[in-house]
Amino acid sequence: MTIFNKLYGKKMEINISKVNFKIFIILFTLFFSDHLAQEISYPSILLSEVPNKISVKNIPNTIDTVNLIVKNGDWQQTFYSKVEGSEANISVFLPSSGKYSFMFFEGGYKTSIKTVMPGWLSIVPPLLAILLALLIRQVIVALFAGIYVGLLFIYEFNPLTALLRLIDTNLFNALIDPDHIYIILFTLLIGGVVGIISKNGGTIGLANQITKLAKTPRSGMIASWFMGIVIFFDDYANSLIIGNMMRPITDKLKVSREKLAYIVDSTAAPIASLVIISTWIGYELGLIGDGLSAINSDQNPYEVFIQTLPYRFYPIAALFFVFITSYWERDFGPMHKAEINARKLKLSEKEVNNQKANIAKSQLSLSKTRWYNGAIPILVILIGTVAGLIFTGINSLESAGIKNYGLDDIIRESDSYKSLLWASLIAGITAVLLTISQGIRKLEETIKAWHSGVQSMMIACIILVMAWGISSITNDLKTADYVISILSDSINPRFLPAIVFVVCGLISFATGTSWGTMAIVMPIVIPMASTITGIEGYSAVDSHIILVGVISSVLAGSVWGDHCSPIADTTILSSMASKCDHIAHVKTQLPYAIMVGLVTLTFGDIPTAFGLSPYISIVLILSVLTGLLFIVGKKVEV
Repeated sequence: MTIFNKLYGKKMEINISKVNFKIFIILFTLFFSDHLAQEISYPSILLSEVPNKISVKNIPNTIDTVNLIVKNGDWQQTFYSKVEGSEANISVFLPSSGKYSFMFFEGGYKTSIKTVMPGWLSIVPPLLAILLALLIRQVIVALFAGIYVGLLFIYEFNPLTALLRLIDTNLFNALIDPDHIYIILFTLLIGGVVGIISKNGGTIGLANQITKLAKTPRSGMIASWFMGIVIFFDDYANSLIIGNMMRPITDKLKVSREKLAYIVDSTAAPIASLVIISTWIGYELGLIGDGLSAINSDQNPYEVFIQTLPYRFYPIAALFFVFITSYWERDFGPMHKAEINARKLKLSEKEVNNQKANIAKSQLSLSKTRWYNGAIPILVILIGTVAGLIFTGINSLESAGIKNYGLDDIIRESDSYKSLLWASLIAGITAVLLTISQGIRKLEETIKAWHSGVQSMMIACIILVMAWGISSITNDLKTADYVISILSDSINPRFLPAIVFVVCGLISFATGTSWGTMAIVMPIVIPMASTITGIEGYSAVDSHIILVGVISSVLAGSVWGDHCSPIADTTILSSMASKCDHIAHVKTQLPYAIMVGLVTLTFGDIPTAFGLSPYISIVLILSVLTGLLFIVGKKVEV
């Protein structure tokens, strides 16, 4: 043995070591190499009191379940997730902020130390945006600040990195999203159409056709209301055109300028927010689409928009109330006093002559306009959009090999963004050709009019991009999840539409902007509604009713607060165009807006969330408003 060891021992030790090393390599490769190749993805920020999704990819086929141990001091918990394909998503709920260790046993024994921030930080960006909007009344600045503070949280309070990521990541990503680009282009193009038909006399020509029937105070008010319905495509154009065009006529008929301002204000935003073709729809679709994406819904934003229409109780009721107060010539509160004073007003001979001169001048200007220059481009947008929806829907269905389908299927599979874009482009070209071919304006002047219309929509586009930006922030920070974790035990989902309506009304009233309110609130409430109804175990039908109710409440509540607000742009424009004292307009309109809002809240938002048909609610609302008008309203008689 001694000789053997001397001769072979050393060599044998070397061989045994080589064998052991080879076995180790084989075993390591078989059991651990796949694990070490796994990808573990943490959220951009970990927050307490909300679910944090941690993703694991490249998991071997031999593993069915991934285990994660999370530890913070004496607190420790194991989380599990089934493997689907080669991935697993683990939802981790952490009770408090601090330093946590995360250890994956099936992940190659990887341990990471992460900082978890307090969950309440997630509500700071949108809350800051709301508070700043209240204080400085500048929505763009408020949204910018909200985005920046959110990025500070995400990038570990590095002020320079947060500022740079705001423009090169947050807003850039919001801008390059294909659906977002469609919406921005549509908004700009329809703004160009409005600019052209405003300059070529098309909108004035439409107005002239309507005002021919205005012979009495009642017919003058109804004509003003009807014009508000016809000029539906833009609330600003609506306010400015109707106020300026009808003022000489209503003055002659002794209708108060307060009443005219109310008619103008209460038809402009409500009709623009309701119709399927307007400068509002791109903005509304963008917010709805972004909210649906946040809950991973594949629903068509345009289809959801259509579904919300019968739930928009305030805009519908506001339009109706304008009509019945005009038709029956009944008013109450400060408005009744203003109407009595207007009827009793005795004008001097000079004032009468001035009014006659203004009306004659107005009629002379109107006689040179052509109504079809406004009607044709609008019809092109309307018909073109419907045709585009049908074309894209049928094309999508047939590409998928589906031969038997109905109208619902066509709309569901249609591409609303492309349809709106095509229609607005063709309408713009049509408006240009109509203007030039009739010698109304030269090409250069027509393009300037188009450019002016496009420019008028730039602020809206900027707000929209920043709205998408803060939507991304609230999604990253799980704002809705945090609010849900606080309120899910105390809020009945059935009352969500009513609560959202009131909250949006208050924010819009304080900020003076319905669009800014939509931008801040919509990204929060859609995920909230979806999650709370899921937690409560609601059926798919009931959950969808709540979701549609919440979306419609954002859109309707924002208009409601905007109507009540003295700092709202449409309120100011209505006063200016009607040449009515602004405070007088606010004081006379406020009781009407509050009454209509409370009635729609009581008989619309609440009962429909419990399953009542929205059409029955509309009948109830209109009936109650009619009854209240005869109870509290008085006939304007002199």
